[in-house]
Amino acid sequence: MRLQYASLVLPGMLIFSVGLILPMLLGLRYSLTSWDGFTRTLPWVGLGNYGKALSDPYVRDAWWFTIKFTIGNTIIQNVFAFSFAVALDRGLKAQKLYRTILFVPCLISPVVVGFTWLRMYSDVLPALNTLLGTRINFMLFGRSETVLTGLLIANNWQWIGYWMLIYLAALQTVPTELYEAARVDGASPIRQLRSITVPMLGPAFTICIVGITIGSLKVYDLMVSSTNGGPGRASSSIVYHIYSTAISGRQYGYGSAMSMTLILVLLVVAVVQLRILRRREVQL
Repeated sequence: MRLQYASLVLPGMLIFSVGLILPMLLGLRYSLTSWDGFTRTLPWVGLGNYGKALSDPYVRDAWWFTIKFTIGNTIIQNVFAFSFAVALDRGLKAQKLYRTILFVPCLISPVVVGFTWLRMYSDVLPALNTLLGTRINFMLFGRSETVLTGLLIANNWQWIGYWMLIYLAALQTVPTELYEAARVDGASPIRQLRSITVPMLGPAFTICIVGITIGSLKVYDLMVSSTNGGPGRASSSIVYHIYSTAISGRQYGYGSAMSMTLILVLLVVAVVQLRILRRREVQL
């Protein structure tokens, strides 16, 4: 019997070990060297790469941009996804059409989304100025002051529908008896939302907040196809900076050290968020 259980678990364990554990161990090893990615020698530098990352202004700028992008995404996507889910759960006409329209963008590759919004900002939207006789500057990707806003618009356009479906599915599990009892007691729709809907959707909030946060911290595809980290380094996320350093700059050891730091940050953020959010969940 134990052999049968082992035979079922072994394939998954092998895939997990080869695809995740082994690369992490190799990355940890390379992070302690100044390997350039080509030579066979691995010059040992110990924790030198980690010290360099802490004092590197480019790393700080990349982290600062990533943090701003993550905070903006987490707030905007959760607010709009939850709002759309509540609206569609109230029996609006053409619900299926609205759900489809909001969900379709998340089926598109982030690379395609980046190209699409690059064209939107550079060609499509500026054409409205000619049509309307206005002088609005739609070139959000062209200035360091507006590139973050442009990326947030593109990213939220793609993913709000995905998280909306999670909230919508969670709303279906809320017992209707709670709303009926609240209406009998004279509770307003706002009070029902605050006292019933939000507390009962605790698990959904946990999934969405953690998922959006971790996904935003790892953003890369969108920058590659839209801004390429520019203008200058204004939209260089930490993952994009790691890639540029390791691949383009042939500093695999240094890039591996930054990758190990990113993994540690992702673990800490996920654990802290899960502990805080799960305390607020209502058990049915």
